[in-house]
Amino acid sequence: MKAFVFPGQGAQFAGMGKELYENSALAKELLEKANNILGYRITDIMFEGTDEDLRQTKVTQPAVFLHSVISALCMGDDFKPEMTAGHSLGEFSALVASGALSFEDGLRLVYARAVAMQKACELEPSTMAAIIGLPDEKVEDICASITDEVCVPANYNCSGQIVISGSIKGIEKACERMKEAGAKRALPLKVGGAFHSPLMEPAKVELEAAIHTTVINTPKCPVYQNVDALPHMDPVEIKKNLVAQLTSSVHWTQTVKNMVADGATDFTECGPGAVLQGLIKKIEPEVSAHGI
Repeated sequence: MKAFVFPGQGAQFAGMGKELYENSALAKELLEKANNILGYRITDIMFEGTDEDLRQTKVTQPAVFLHSVISALCMGDDFKPEMTAGHSLGEFSALVASGALSFEDGLRLVYARAVAMQKACELEPSTMAAIIGLPDEKVEDICASITDEVCVPANYNCSGQIVISGSIKGIEKACERMKEAGAKRALPLKVGGAFHSPLMEPAKVELEAAIHTTVINTPKCPVYQNVDALPHMDPVEIKKNLVAQLTSSVHWTQTVKNMVADGATDFTECGPGAVLQGLIKKIEPEVSAHGI
């Protein structure tokens, strides 16, 4: 079975989408439509902006979404997903790819999410860190041991690689304890805030209102969602999980395992970068994982 997967924030790069725009009439049409919907020329930042310009959450998220969805749609008849999934922000791309969300509504939701998350980041300084080389249970125990600050597992990326999220002091404490416990690396990330943690609660409230006024259709194929790593087809459940996702962990390791258990043998990553292909090969080495 063919599975299509979509990356999240962090996959962006300077010049992203320019080649698509110049070589595909469909890509050009959709990117110009995106400029109109957003009310500013995001293509100018995607094509000509610096890495720093692209790192702003309110720019990064719509930019990665646009690159991912348009890459998939430009495949034409080769784009026939039998299941989809996305990492964090990529879940919105997966929903558009599956037909659950229109391109326009998907972009509006992603922009609303990005703006809400940026506001939440500005309310309280916070950060994330990648922990390499510790069992999941050990990372969970250390996070739970920090009771005076916010510190939670945010992304279960693959075995031995978890991203933690929380207050700056909470993450600093956790990184020290992770190293003491034998972590190969405890690496602070250059991100705007503590995504997938309780510190995103203000953004969750804002996004919930936007999601509830958006039409979500029954997808053409199962969409595996981050909060529980399970396939979903019911629009009511999909909405509920999208809202919960902002403050919940991304269960990517289990998502890939469940997709393979349900018959996925071929994974195509649509969008910038190749991060998900690398993670899939670590999680399930026997399956095919590639870009477009």
